[in-house]
This record gives sequence, structure tokens and C-alpha cells, in this order.
Amino acid sequence: MCGITGYAGGGNAAEQVFEGLKRLEYRGYDSAGMAIIKPSGEVSVVKKQGKVDVLKPYVADMRGAIGMGHTRWATHGKPSDINAHPHFAGGIYVVHNGIIENYAELRQQLQSAGETFISETDSEVIAHLIKLNYGGNLLVALRTTVKMLKGSYALMVIREGEPQIAVAKRRSSLILGYGDGENFCASDRPALAGKCKRVSILEDGDFALITAQKIEIFDENLNPVNRPKIENTLTSEKLDLHGCPHYMLKELREVPQTVKNTYSSFAGIGEKLKEVFKGTKRVIFLGCGTAYHAGLIGKKYFEAFARVPAEAENAGEFRYKNPVITKGTVVFAVTQSGETADTIEAVILAKSLGAKVIAVTNVIHSAISRHADIVVPVSAGAEICVAATKSYAGQIAALYLCALTFAGKDASSKEYKQLDALCPVLENTLKEINVYTLAHMCACSNGVYFLGRGFDYAVALEGSLKLKEVSYIAGEGYPAGELKHGTLALIDGNTVSVVLITDEELASKSVSAVEQVLSRGGKVAVITCLPAVAKALKNKAEVISLPGCNKFLSPLVTAIAVQELAYRTAVILGRDPDKPRNLAKSVTVE
Repeated sequence: MCGITGYAGGGNAAEQVFEGLKRLEYRGYDSAGMAIIKPSGEVSVVKKQGKVDVLKPYVADMRGAIGMGHTRWATHGKPSDINAHPHFAGGIYVVHNGIIENYAELRQQLQSAGETFISETDSEVIAHLIKLNYGGNLLVALRTTVKMLKGSYALMVIREGEPQIAVAKRRSSLILGYGDGENFCASDRPALAGKCKRVSILEDGDFALITAQKIEIFDENLNPVNRPKIENTLTSEKLDLHGCPHYMLKELREVPQTVKNTYSSFAGIGEKLKEVFKGTKRVIFLGCGTAYHAGLIGKKYFEAFARVPAEAENAGEFRYKNPVITKGTVVFAVTQSGETADTIEAVILAKSLGAKVIAVTNVIHSAISRHADIVVPVSAGAEICVAATKSYAGQIAALYLCALTFAGKDASSKEYKQLDALCPVLENTLKEINVYTLAHMCACSNGVYFLGRGFDYAVALEGSLKLKEVSYIAGEGYPAGELKHGTLALIDGNTVSVVLITDEELASKSVSAVEQVLSRGGKVAVITCLPAVAKALKNKAEVISLPGCNKFLSPLVTAIAVQELAYRTAVILGRDPDKPRNLAKSVTVE
């Protein structure tokens, strides 16, 4: 979940590393640090609690051509200067993304051998182990060390007097970038945007040595290997805010383009997807957080269009339930980053039991892709805000197209064309929606409850998650019918209920839930695309009217409404919607 980046070249390493860390801050911002090899061979270090900007005053004085940095999401040890990376011992300096599961045992052994620790982290053991294992070759010492580690890691290591960066990777992403007289490494592509034309993605067990002149890659036995060099299409311009005050708002505005791009990208995989689907008798959707909520919608698509049994499961729970995988089971792994640890482990288990795996991800060359029979692209582009917005829309669009394909529909069908035709509707929704009054209601409340039926219930869960993520207001998403089975006890004049109503067949049932809340003195807002509902409730509740659309595509429209609501509420409360407290974008630990 942390962000790491490294540089070797003719430029100012501190400036390059600082810039890379700024671009990786969505992966963690509890603390940050850098280690730069000075021309003398000594290593200059700064590490501070806080966001990456705490390092800015030190950059000008940290001169050197090789360096690495880290922005932290804390797992072991509270955020502090001492617990910030890099960690060091005996001239060895380490930055680490991942988690060392046997660190307590290793730490005890090292302390018994006379090593002194200064932090509370799991990562510090790595520096001490490399120090003890070093016999003149940094790469060999690194290999000896990682054999002793249990868990996940993307590691960068430097040593005093050695003009190189050694790296190792297992179950955490690590990307190498090839420049002109300079080379890079990072945990994610934004750090490399506009820096290099080609990148290589390391595989589990790989090592590499990085200097200004070259990058050498080795397998787990330190035999030289080649990894594909992929065009680096991400530019720094694509990371600009384009006049928006926050990435969350910028990325909300990119929802229509995401849907259009996902629609276009799907054309290249339709035939192969049909082959994977052959013999399918059951479908399981796995995901965490927002991806799980997209899976709930995918489940409804497959049941409605293809009439095939479908389930949606939280990936973190799936692998511990001794799941039943029968012949003909297809598992959809839904993950924005392709790195989500729980989802990857669940997929590995499902595949070992005989399931076919379809990855639905925004990062094609990611960890999840290596376990999949096919990758369905979510063409959202870089998503910097921790809270997912446009990637959620892309996931819904991708699953909609997958379900149509399974049902035998193709690009000439009206259902396919309806998705493409929805993009202007999404554009108009973004331009015309006004949630300011509701946002103020939420900001002044003690709790917000999102209610809905069918597709609206799935979006209600996502709306509640978004509001909690970025505004820190407590609340939940519930099926509207469950209101009277307990949730009504929470309703009073200090709570807000947001009721989503887009399905004409279920509208009267959801309107009943509105009346139940009003009769208990609760505040109610209704988000609807049905004119009759808006008219009936106009003088009873705050009504937000949306454009009409096919009920199967309504989640793409209502998602904009609940995400916009979360954003506006966070801004009113003075929160940073891009970097909500305690959270990181890519959850690479369990």
C-alpha cells in the first residue's frame, strides 16, 4: 500500500524522488522519507511524519545522482519520524512496500545477535538482515535476506559507497523505467509518467540492479532474465488537475470518457471471452470495497441477461470459507489496481479448485492479470483520488458488456448500443446535478443512511462507502425493505436518509420507505430518474432528479449522484477528499 520510487541518472536524485513520491501519495501519506547517495558515497537521509510535502525543505540540500524514497501507509507502528522509511543498519538503507509476516520472530533473533532496533516497524528487520548477510555483493545479500522473509515485499536497497539500487519483488508491484542516461523504479506508473518511454514489470521472485547506465533483471536464482519492455503511455499531462481543486472532482468528470473507453476496449476481447465462457454454469464475483459493490451489479446483470446462477462475495472472506467450486464455475476478479491482496489470494484459491478466472481491472499488466484466463480492461486511466469514482463506472460498464456477451448479444444489439448512447446522458448529469442542499444536510447530520431496492440497493452501498471515506460521517447502505427490520430505531431528526428510486416496478415500495422515515421525524432526500416519483415527493423531501435511462444502466447515473454528494459534503466539512485519513488507494496487505 505504501509508495516507493527510485532514481539513478545524471539529474538531481532528490528532486526526482520527491516528485515521484508526490505522484504516489495516494498509496499512503502517514509519513515520508528519502535516502540520497551523495557524490562522496555517503548517504543523506530525511524521514518525517506527515504528507510528502514535509520533505520539500530538504530537497535542495540533498545532492546526489542516486536515491530512493517512500511514502507510508502504516501497518506496524504508528505514524512518526522514527517509523518512517528509509530504515537503515550498518550502511544499508531500505524502503519497503508490503508486510513481513514473520518480522517478530526475526526481530527477536536479531536482537539476540546484538542488533539494536529504533523503530516499531516490520520493515526495519530487512535492513539488519541485509547488513549481516552482506559479504561484498549487495544483490547476493538481498537474495539471501528475502529467503528468510514471509509475506509480501517490493524492496529498494542502497549501500554507502555503491552507485546502484538493488530491488526485489514478491506479491507487491514494482515497475522499472528506462530513460535516456537515467533509469527509474517505482511501485506504480504515475511516478514514471513522462519520465521514460518504456517500462518493465517485474514478476514475483525477480531482482534487479539499477544504475544510470543500465537495468539488469535477474530471476530468483540470480540468473539474468529479460522482461518485456512496454510502452509507457502515461504522461504527466494526464495527471494534471485541469483546473479542478481536487482529483476526486476531476475524476468524476471523466466518468463519461471512462465508459466510452471501456466500451471501445471491450471490442478487442469479445471473441476470446466467448471461449472462456464455454461450459459456464455458475458465476462468482470477487472484490473488496467499491469493487465488491460493482460485483453486486455484475451479479444482477448475469442473472437478468443470461439467467445463470451468480454470486457476489467479499474477496477477503471468500478464501476462508472453504468455497465450493464446481465444474463450470467462472470467477470474476474485480479490482481497480490489480494489486488487491485479498482478491489475488482468493483468485489463486479459486483457480486451484478448477475455476476459470476473468480479471476486470484498470491496470492490464498487474498482479491479478498473471492469474487470469483473460483480462477485461477498465479503461479509466490513472485514478489518483483514494476514493474510486470513474473506475467504479468502468467496472460496471465492463461487467454489463460481459453479461451481454455471455447472453449471446454482440455489438449490433440494442443493449450494446444503449451503453454507448448513455455517455451524453452522463455528461449532462455531471453538468446539471445539484446536491449542495443535500450535502449541507449530510454535513450537519449524525448519520446518513442510503436505501434502495434492486440496482439501487447496490448503489446505496457504494454511496454510503463514499460518504464515509471522504467525509467521515457514519452511516450504512440498506435494502429499503430492511428499514422496518431494525434500522428505523436509528432514525431521528439528526439523521438523513437518502433513498434511491430508479426502477418503476419497485418505486412504490421505495416510496413507502420514504414515508416511514418521514413519519418518524427523519430527514429524507430522494434521488430519482422517475418524474412521477419526483412530483409526488417534491414537497415532502429534498428531491434530486436525474435523467431517465434504462434501469440496467441506472447505476452509472446514480453513482454520479452519490459520488458528487460525498465530494461536496467532504468539501463543506473541510476534509481532503483525495487523501482521506487512515486510507490508501491500493490495498496490498491483508
